[in-house]
Amino acid sequence: MRTIMDYLATEFATFEEAPFCAVDALVLSEFCMVRMEHVLPPMRDEDTIGGKAVARLRSLLPRRGVHFRDALLAEHYDDMFVGLMPDKVKELMLALAASPRFRDMEMSECASVFDEEENTQFAALSFTYKNEFAFVGFRGTDCSFTGWREDFDMAYMNRVPAQESSLRYLEAVMRRLPKKVYVGGHSKGGNLALYAAAMCGDKTARRISKVFSFDAPGFRPGVLGKAQRDRLSGMVERYVPHESLIGMLMDCPVPYAAVRSSAAGAWQHDPFSWGVDGFDFERCSGLASSAQFAHDVIGRWLARYDEDEAREIVDALFDAMRASGAHDFSDVLKFGPKTFSLLRDAAKNTDDATRVTLTAAIGDLAEAVAHRAWFGQEGEARERRE
Repeated sequence: MRTIMDYLATEFATFEEAPFCAVDALVLSEFCMVRMEHVLPPMRDEDTIGGKAVARLRSLLPRRGVHFRDALLAEHYDDMFVGLMPDKVKELMLALAASPRFRDMEMSECASVFDEEENTQFAALSFTYKNEFAFVGFRGTDCSFTGWREDFDMAYMNRVPAQESSLRYLEAVMRRLPKKVYVGGHSKGGNLALYAAAMCGDKTARRISKVFSFDAPGFRPGVLGKAQRDRLSGMVERYVPHESLIGMLMDCPVPYAAVRSSAAGAWQHDPFSWGVDGFDFERCSGLASSAQFAHDVIGRWLARYDEDEAREIVDALFDAMRASGAHDFSDVLKFGPKTFSLLRDAAKNTDDATRVTLTAAIGDLAEAVAHRAWFGQEGEARERRE
C-alpha cells in the first residue's frame, strides 16, 4: 500500500501541473506537528488581533516566509516533533524539504499557545505557494495531558480555547494570504479547521476554497446552527479510516469518505498508514462494523451526563492518569484494552470522590457496551417500539 511518504518520494509534478488535492492537505496537516516555533520566532501584532487576543495567541509572525529546508535544524530535533508519531513527522519534514512539489512553498504566520492552567494547546501555520494559493493548517493534539484534556473538554463544552483561537487566527491571517485559501487539519486540527470555517465572517468564508478534515472529532449537539451546518456542507471534504474511532466522535454535519489503512483498530488514526492512489486516497465502501459499534456506544454513554457530571468525570479521569505514574498521554495509550482497568486501579491512589466518580463512569461505559452488543441495531429498533 502506497502512503503519503511514497507520494512525497515519487510525485514530482508541480502545483501548476497537478492542482492541490486532499493528499497534499493531509501532508501539510501532518507537518503542523513540527514545532516551527523554533524556526519562526513569535512576534506580537496588536494591530491585527487586539491586545487580549495577542496575550492568548502570542504570535502572528514574520511577514517573510521560510521554506521546508529552513526547518532542518538538528539542534532542535529533540523536542521539535510532537504527537504520537514524532519519528514519522521528522521523516515527513525531510521528505518535504526534498520534494519538487513542495520545496518552493513558504511558511509563515506560525501561532502557538500552551497553557496548562486553562487546558489550552493550540498551534497553526500558513503555507503559501507563489502567491497563487495558501493552506491554513491547524495542529492536532500533542502527547501532553493538557492537549488531551482540552480534547475531552469538547465532550461537554460548546467551545474550548483552541477553537476560539482557531477562529481568531483564521480571521487575522486572511488579509496577508493569497485570494485562494484552503483550510485543514488532522484529528483535533481538523476539528479546529471545521470550527473556524463554520464560525468565521462571511467575507472570510468567501475566500475559502475547501476545508479538509482528516479523522477529526465533531461537536456537541447544538454547537453548530443551521447556517454553520449549511456552510460546511458546501465546502468540506471529510476523510476517516475504515475503523475510525476519533473521527466518529460526536456530531459532524458533513458526510465522510472511508479510507483504507494498513494499521488495525484505533491505530488507523495514524495518517501515515493511509493508502494513497495517485492524487487521491484508497477508498473503502464504508466504515467497519467495529467503528459504528464504538460510535453508538460512546454516543449512548455521553448522553447520560449533563455538563457538570461530564466535567466531574473528565476531572476524575485525568486525576487517575496522573496517579498512574504516566508522564503523558502516550504512556496511557500504550496499555491498549487494559487502559480502563489500569485507570480504575490508579484511582485507588486518589481521593474518595475521584475514585467513586471514575468507577461509576467506567461501569456506565461497560453497561453501554453490553447494551449495544446485546441488542444490536434490530434490538434498538425493538426497544423503541416497546
